[in-house]
Amino acid sequence: MTATSLHDWLQTPLGRYVLEREQIILDEAVADVFGFNALQASLIEIHALRANRIPNQITLSPEGPCTLRGCPEALPVATASIDLAVLPHGLEFSPDPYAILRELDRVMMPEGRLIITGFNPHSLWGLRQSFSGRDAGYPWCGHFVSLTRLKDWLGLLGFEVSGGRLCAYVPPFTSERWLRRFGFMEKAGDRWWGVGGGVYMLEAIKRVQGVRMITPRWQRGRAEKVMATVAARRTGYTNNVVELVAHPRFKEGTHL
Repeated sequence: MTATSLHDWLQTPLGRYVLEREQIILDEAVADVFGFNALQASLIEIHALRANRIPNQITLSPEGPCTLRGCPEALPVATASIDLAVLPHGLEFSPDPYAILRELDRVMMPEGRLIITGFNPHSLWGLRQSFSGRDAGYPWCGHFVSLTRLKDWLGLLGFEVSGGRLCAYVPPFTSERWLRRFGFMEKAGDRWWGVGGGVYMLEAIKRVQGVRMITPRWQRGRAEKVMATVAARRTGYTNNVVELVAHPRFKEGTHL
């Protein structure tokens, strides 16, 4: 029977198998991420933030049980407010996946962690999609985004990839019996076929380059005095520090 929605497909033996494997790797990925606000922006059928200890956890969906109504292409979330964002299979079934990444970039704090899962087109799952066609139902009707393309998109937005994993090495059988019979491939895949997992998980960190004020040479001495005064007030040594910086023998790069 052809699944007419991703939710329906997740109730099948193959869908439950994917949820089980992804839950394991997501629990490991989010366990040690800290902050104030965490967001799961898609696929509420999986509890992506279950193992995380961030106090304010937001699940976003256009329908179903969630804490916030909306779509990931236009997040109803304040700019620079999210410390951890998880996007399980949010790119494959979107008409504009890059718009989702731009929105996540907007709402995330500097040094925030982004975790994305997706179906790997360079696997037996991708091969099954190629032979199935777009009218084969979910998940084969989606557009599987390769790891290479996803890394390129994240790099353009200033994210730095920090890790990742693959899972679901068992061929995409629809029968639970055959899924169990080929269960040995799960352990063997991590060891012998690391790029062939049907599902990938990618972690990235939002990097923000530092800004340094550039002043004319005639203003540099004054700027150094101001900076030194501010720093000295925090330590209680204002006079000595200001005198040292103002001394004609003090130059940038001098070691004392």
